[in-house]
Amino acid sequence: MILRTMSIYHDILKQYWGYEDFRELQLEIIESVAGGKDTLGLMPTGGGKSLTFQVPALAMEGLCLVVTPLIALMRDQVDRLRSMDIRAACLYSGMTKQEMLIVLDNCLYGDFKFLYVSPERLGTDFFLQKALNLPVNLLVVDEAHCISQWGYDFRPSYLNIARVREYFPSVPVLALTATATPEVVDDIQEKLHFAAPNVFKVSFERKNLAYVVRETQDKDKDLLRVLRGVEGTSIVYVRNRAKTKQIASFLKGEGIQAAHFHAGLDNQTKQERQAAWKNGSCRVIVSTNAFGMGIDKPDVRTVIHMDLPDSLEAYFQEAGRAGRDGQKAYAVLLYHKSDSTLLKKRLSDNFPDKKYIRKVYEALGNYYQLAVGSGQGMTFPFNLQDLCSKFHLNMLQAHHALKILELASYLELTDEQDSSSRLYFLSNREDLYHLPGSGNKTDRILQVLLRSYTGLFSDFVRIQEEVLAARLQMTREEVYEGLLYLSRQGVIHYIPRKKIPFIFYTQSREESERIHIGPEVYEERKKRYVERITAMQAYAAENQICRSKSLLHYFGQNRVSNCQQCDVCLKKQQEGLRQYEFEDISRDMLKALENNQPDLEELIDSLPYESNKSLKVFRFLCDRGDIIQQEHRLFRKTD
Repeated sequence: MILRTMSIYHDILKQYWGYEDFRELQLEIIESVAGGKDTLGLMPTGGGKSLTFQVPALAMEGLCLVVTPLIALMRDQVDRLRSMDIRAACLYSGMTKQEMLIVLDNCLYGDFKFLYVSPERLGTDFFLQKALNLPVNLLVVDEAHCISQWGYDFRPSYLNIARVREYFPSVPVLALTATATPEVVDDIQEKLHFAAPNVFKVSFERKNLAYVVRETQDKDKDLLRVLRGVEGTSIVYVRNRAKTKQIASFLKGEGIQAAHFHAGLDNQTKQERQAAWKNGSCRVIVSTNAFGMGIDKPDVRTVIHMDLPDSLEAYFQEAGRAGRDGQKAYAVLLYHKSDSTLLKKRLSDNFPDKKYIRKVYEALGNYYQLAVGSGQGMTFPFNLQDLCSKFHLNMLQAHHALKILELASYLELTDEQDSSSRLYFLSNREDLYHLPGSGNKTDRILQVLLRSYTGLFSDFVRIQEEVLAARLQMTREEVYEGLLYLSRQGVIHYIPRKKIPFIFYTQSREESERIHIGPEVYEERKKRYVERITAMQAYAAENQICRSKSLLHYFGQNRVSNCQQCDVCLKKQQEGLRQYEFEDISRDMLKALENNQPDLEELIDSLPYESNKSLKVFRFLCDRGDIIQQEHRLFRKTD
C-alpha cells in the first residue's frame, strides 16, 4: 500500500467531484484508513460515506473491494465512477458464471480501481479462488450493521466478510453505516476482527429537522394539512404498494402533484418518476421503503410516514432524507392508536411458524421440479405470485419464509425486479470484418452497437433494445431477434432483460423435514424484532420527552439538549412552561413523593413554584404514569 501526503486527497476531491473541501469527519476517516487502520464510520444518510473510501482508494495502487447488499445502489455508483473515467465493476446475484469470470479477470489484469460485490457472491468458492490474486488495497463494508445479529437488518451472508479478511491480512477494513446502537457498534468491530477499536461518529443530531408525531383520527386530512402548511418537495412513506397508488391519486385529486413508487414498477417508470421528483415537476413521491436509497435530493422539506415503520433505525434513516441542505425541514409521523395493533400483526407475517416455512421450501423445490440432492449452484427466474397460486400459499408469509430460508443459507432471493439486458462480444473487432454474410439487418445492428456502447469486447455491457431500435429505425422485436441471431452464431453473448427476481440454490435440495432453522435466524431475530417494534410504538405514543432527545438516546447519544422544535417541546412552550421550568418542577415534584404520599394540595403547597405551573407539570406526569393517584393520595410510580 502506497501512502501519499494529505494534499493528494484534496486534489482528487477537486479533480473528480469538484469540491474544495471535505465534510465533517470525511478527512479524518480517509486519513485513518490510509494509515492502515481498521475503521468504523458512523455517518448519517446523505453524509457522504462513499467519498471516505473512493478518495483514498484512488490515491493508492490496487483495487478497492466494496461489499454492499443494494444492487441498485451498486450499479448507480459503478455508473457514476465510469462516467468520471474511473474503472469500476460489480458482482451480484443473477449474473452468470461467465459474466462474473470476465469481471474478475478485468479486475485482475485491467487496472480496475473498484469492485462492488454483494455479500452472497463474496462467500462463494468461485469468488474466493479468484480473490487470492486480486490486488486489494482496501476492504469496504457498506451497511455494516447487517453483520451484527443485534442490528435491525442482520444478514448471515455478511459473516463471509470475516473469511475474506483472512485472504488479505494486511489490508485495512472500512465499515460504514448510518444507523447503529452502541451494542451494534461493538458487535461490528468484533465480527470484522478489528485490530483495535476505532470509531468515527458524526453526531446524529439534526438541528434543522423538526420531528413531529401527530395523533389523528383522519390521516388523509392531516396529510393534506401538512403538505399545504409546508411548501416544497416531500416523500410520503406507506406500508404497501396498493396504498402508494391510492394516496398519490388522492393527492392529485386535491391539486397536489404526486406520483407513486414501489419496487414492482419497471425500471423506465422508476427512472421517469425519480427524475420528475428530483427536478421539481412532481412535488410529492408516495412510496414504500423502496424509495430513497441512493437518492440524494438536498431540498426535501417534509418526510411523512403514514404508517409505523418496523424500527426506530428504519424511521431515523427515512426521516433523515429531509433537510439535507441544512434548511428547516420536518419529519412527520401520522399516528393512530390502532397502528400498534397493525404493527404487532407484522410479527406473524414476518415470522410464520417453522412448519409453514418448510412447506414453502417443499413447494419451491416442486415448483422447479428439483430432485432431492440436486440444485446446488443453480439460478432460476422466480415468480412469487405464480408459486403461491399453484401451491395455495399466502404471498406475504411465503415471501418472509423465503427470507428466513435465505438467512438459514439454503437459498438466495434477489428482489431485483428488472435486470437490464447485457451483451458481450465473443468475436474480436478484426473477426467482425470476416463474418459470413448475415444480412443487412444484423450488419446494421452490429454497427450501431459499436457506435453506441464502449467496452463490449472486454466486459458485459448493459444495453437498451429500445434505444437501438430508435437509432436503427426498427421495432424492438426486430432488434431482439437480430441480437438472438448474433448470439446463436457465436458473435455475441446476449442476455435479454428479465423483469422478475431470481432464486439461487446455495445448497442442494433437502428433504423438507431435515431443514434446520436455527435460533439465530428465527427465535433470536423474532425476539429482537419484538423489541424494535416495542421501541417504535413507545416513540409514537410518548408525548413528554423531546423527540430528538428520545431518538438520539436510542442511538447512544445522551448529552443533548431538548430541540425546542418537536411537537413535545412546542406543546410545553405553548402551555406557558419553558423547558428548564418543566424539568425543575418535575424533578422536585417526583423527589417530594419519594417518601411521602400527600394529596394534591399538600404537594403543590410544598413546591417553591407558581401553583398554576406546578399543576401543569402534575398533569403531564400523571398522563405519563409517573404519578399515581389513589383515594386523593399521590404516589410515585415504582419500577
